Amino acid sequence: MKAKIYDYKIYFYTFLALILTTIILAFPARCLSLALNGLNLWFEKMIPTLFPFMVLSGIIIRMNLTGSFVKILNPVLGRIFHLRRPCLYGIVIGFLCGFPMGAHVTAQLYEQKQISKEEASLLLAFCNNIGPVYFLSFVLPALSLQQVFPFLFGMYGLPFLYGLFLRYMVYGHDINNGYEKLNGNFPVRPAPNLLTALDESVFQSLFSIAKLGGYMVFFNLLFVIPGLTADFLSLPANLSRFITGSAGCLLEITGGIGIIQDSAPYLVLCILPFGGLSCIAQTYSMIKNTDLSVGEYVMHKMILTAITVFYYLLLVELSFLP
Repeated sequence: MKAKIYDYKIYFYTFLALILTTIILAFPARCLSLALNGLNLWFEKMIPTLFPFMVLSGIIIRMNLTGSFVKILNPVLGRIFHLRRPCLYGIVIGFLCGFPMGAHVTAQLYEQKQISKEEASLLLAFCNNIGPVYFLSFVLPALSLQQVFPFLFGMYGLPFLYGLFLRYMVYGHDINNGYEKLNGNFPVRPAPNLLTALDESVFQSLFSIAKLGGYMVFFNLLFVIPGLTADFLSLPANLSRFITGSAGCLLEITGGIGIIQDSAPYLVLCILPFGGLSCIAQTYSMIKNTDLSVGEYVMHKMILTAITVFYYLLLVELSFLP
């Protein structure tokens, strides 16, 4: 039975590869334009905004400075979540720096043995979201949305509350057991000097940012499939843009928003917590060297998406939003 399932998977993947290869050969100019768009997004948006944070965060983690970094927030966040300072660092960086820094920092903290697997699973479940700078400077203007607070709460307040629920109702027992097994003490690796930490952080960050660029190019290239489908069905321009943009958001969120723009703002806002297949693939690339589960991560993203849909339906029903 397992052999048959394996054979079906092989046939399915081969079929997909043949279809995509045929499309690239049949529509080279269109595919080149889409791939170039993904490359430009990576070069112009991701590298300048994400790479410095990756290097700086890598230095902080390698030099065991996470506790000092969040010391000022510990009296508040520490009492709310009842987590150790390295975990609080993951929460702060995950929310402030945005995707995929949440997954990147969580994996680094776990690999450096500064947090346990249970803590890493908790952080990964709610700290890997769209960054606030990206959300405020790109998403809201692109969707032509004037109000800020309802959308900020939908993007960040809901994951924060979901994280609190997970901490006490789902992961609380496992995290507390982890404390008991290790007597609350986690092994701390000797901190390297600044130059060594900088060198290791730059190398690791370059490797990670290059992989993220590859994902952006590939998933933007896949936009050709919904675009050709809309052309084949001879759909009206507005409907074609809606279908292509919606499918694009599910593939790679930035490129999809660029297509759909303000024609379906609430649809985009509901897809943002999920992040799209590109975000899932990028998250997997951040955690694949650990034993953290990408399937569990996707499950939590789907739950957050469902909560977000309910949130916006409720606001519209209560006439808080048009």
